[in-house]
Amino acid sequence: MDLNTITEVRDARLREPWRPGDAWLGGGTYLFSEPQPRLRRLIDLSRTGWEPLVRHADGSLEIAATCTIAELARFGRRSLAAPAAPLFEQCCRAFLASFKIWNMATVGGNLCNGLPAGPMISLTAALDGECLLRAQDGTRRRVRVGDFVLGAGVKDLAEGELLRSVTLPGRALGCRTAFRQASLYGLGRSAALVIGALDPVDGSLAVTVTAATTRPFRFWFPLPPDAGHLRRTIDSGVPAGEWFDDVHGLPEWRRHMVLRLAEEVRRELTAPAGAGEGVR
Repeated sequence: MDLNTITEVRDARLREPWRPGDAWLGGGTYLFSEPQPRLRRLIDLSRTGWEPLVRHADGSLEIAATCTIAELARFGRRSLAAPAAPLFEQCCRAFLASFKIWNMATVGGNLCNGLPAGPMISLTAALDGECLLRAQDGTRRRVRVGDFVLGAGVKDLAEGELLRSVTLPGRALGCRTAFRQASLYGLGRSAALVIGALDPVDGSLAVTVTAATTRPFRFWFPLPPDAGHLRRTIDSGVPAGEWFDDVHGLPEWRRHMVLRLAEEVRRELTAPAGAGEGVR
């Protein structure tokens, strides 16, 4: 879509003062999908030269905000030697998008949209990711993904503040994971998405709920819970008003699916070795 209110596209490397009507431009798949009448200038991040994916000495993985979905999926499939590697492509596939979107849409854009069905939110929240944010005066702060997305389309992001990257800790990458997704349609938007991550070091289990809720909910258990404990924890941890309601699913149905999928995740990750991957 043409954005007929835009008068300039500027290079982000120039570090020009932020002004009303500015917006960061990453892949542009959201910006150019609908009218943006309040915008006058786009600050283009495409030539910043940020390395898409960097594995640090401590085992953590830093994902640049400009990393595309295609780059992330390819990295998880070919280059990441870690138990959590399959989760990368599983979440990328949750986009159900064309190859054009995969090669343009960015991890940072998906996070900054803050939409419940954003699968990069699902991935990075489930793996205990931390956002690096940079203000206009150069100051930086770090916020966990679970605290960065505050509601449907609501983020902890000040005017002109930039999401530079998301870092996933090495310990989280070492977790065995289980992924479940539900939609009203065969190729529809995620209406419930549940990810489990079992820590091989201390045996703790994290269950992350997205898409069905207005924001990510991550439940951590020092030891894997039984079915009843898991159900009670999710029911008490997600307030009634946080179950998302739109044409892709009623709140009651989303809650039902989350409880069902969470139990499947629990069974898969707590099954004895060699017992298979549980019900899918």
